[in-house]
Amino acid sequence: MNALKILGIDTSGRTASVAVCDECSVIAQTSVMTKLTHSQIILPLCIETLEKAKISLDDIDRIVVSDGPGSYTGLRIGISAVKGMVFASGKECVGVSTLESLAYNVFGMGRKICSVMSARQNLVYTAFFEDNKEKLTRICDDRIITEEQLFEEISEETILVGDYAKDFFNKYNEKKLFLSPPHLRYQLASSLCFASLDKEPVSAEMLDARYLQPTKAEKDLEQKIGGK
Repeated sequence: MNALKILGIDTSGRTASVAVCDECSVIAQTSVMTKLTHSQIILPLCIETLEKAKISLDDIDRIVVSDGPGSYTGLRIGISAVKGMVFASGKECVGVSTLESLAYNVFGMGRKICSVMSARQNLVYTAFFEDNKEKLTRICDDRIITEEQLFEEISEETILVGDYAKDFFNKYNEKKLFLSPPHLRYQLASSLCFASLDKEPVSAEMLDARYLQPTKAEKDLEQKIGGK
């Protein structure tokens, strides 16, 4: 039986990342932190990464995308790109939590993992995971809380991963906190691929972003209604 070939696409943060993986290994990966918008680079990155892997989209069995939390615009770009590929190719697709994917960056270290991303205004997106070196287990749902609330919840040795990990570590410098290394701190599409292995595929129509907070358009509408 041929190994499952997975194309992963992550545009949830500043880093745009694309990977081709099977169930046991990373075949090719390209990650770029750039000032260009993800809409300008994500499809060229997909083409480049597939070429590195020496396979075509026809060889891919599953397409995986980060479905949030993260950048409103970035998430929409990634999900739209995957929907287009799935509609055109008939491949199966999976949406994976950005926070869960980040936890897979440091899976195997045997410590409790806290994925933490900036949500602005003293708020963070966060989730905890248990790592026994053989399996990664989610402890809580993805949430948006204050960083003070997050610190109060950390009672044991915990490794921090995500774009707010360094800031949080520097602010609450405790012996129980461990900072993930820079090359594993941000979104990696390969981690997205591995996080998808225990997920059931969905139809392209069901792929949707999970923002965890209202979008700007929703906030503007709420203010407009409230001002009447």
